[in-house]
Amino acid sequence: MAVYVNGKVCKDPNLVEAEDFLFSGLHIAGNTSTPSGNIGTKAIIPGLNTFGLSMARGDFAPSGFSSPHVHPRASEMVLVLEGHLEVGFVTSNLENRLITKFLQVGDVFVFPQGLVHFQRNARGDTHVVSLSAFSSQNSELSRVSVACFESNPAIPVDLLAKAFQVDEKTASQMGGI
Repeated sequence: MAVYVNGKVCKDPNLVEAEDFLFSGLHIAGNTSTPSGNIGTKAIIPGLNTFGLSMARGDFAPSGFSSPHVHPRASEMVLVLEGHLEVGFVTSNLENRLITKFLQVGDVFVFPQGLVHFQRNARGDTHVVSLSAFSSQNSELSRVSVACFESNPAIPVDLLAKAFQVDEKTASQMGGI
């Protein structure tokens, strides 16, 4: 009988191998020819299931960014390996204060769990490489723009217009961002 934890089958401890705890590939640059100029490479390590850990490499082309998003199941700690990265998050209290910082190689910054945050290449002439660690094996990612403008079924345009303080025509054109 298979035992499932976090939706994955737990391996019989007598059959565990070193490869279950290994991921090779975070040294390989990701393809940043995306609309945002950013790509994340998640390290898939089966042996970490139930450990509450995961990690990913971030690659940012010149002017590349990771749009405002949340990780509902994890805090994130990012380490800059190459380049300069602007990071920020918005506090969740009524103040909605932006906490932002420009990071250099070797700097580490933490995004608290569930808070809207972003990252972007702070300079337009170099690539940025970062390494992120998450306090969950399944941090999940929800992009604010996609959640609001690409839900199925769609959020009513009049509500989006009021929420974002734009006219309905503008709100209806914001889909797919």
